[in-house]
Amino acid sequence: MDMNIALIAHDAKKELMVQFCIAYCGILSRHNLLATGTTGKLVSEATGLDITKFLSGSQGGDQQIASRISYNEIDLLLFFRDPITPKLEEVNEVTLLRLCDVHNIPMATNIATAEALIHALERGDLDWRDLVNPVR
Repeated sequence: MDMNIALIAHDAKKELMVQFCIAYCGILSRHNLLATGTTGKLVSEATGLDITKFLSGSQGGDQQIASRISYNEIDLLLFFRDPITPKLEEVNEVTLLRLCDVHNIPMATNIATAEALIHALERGDLDWRDLVNPVR
């Protein structure tokens, strides 16, 4: 079953997201990808993957993805965060992460968790949605 996977990466983590998507392009290509503007552009150019692009994060792209989470339109979030550099939109990030918790959306905020989730996705272990959100 294909899933809607959202991709977000802070500036310091964009190259890591690109490399991750190159490495797992075969798995990601079987799903619907959505991303904030710059991240989506970089990943699409490097991989050829078809990605629905929203605004850049600083212009509200993360809020657009948060809205999709609220409406149960996102199944998995890969959000490569830079925990060191302070950001003005940190409140938006907390909201995004909170919404994933509220709606039981698996999320990865670092490469280690992202790899664990992508391998679970490949095995079919993330097909729990009907149990958690039976109205889908």
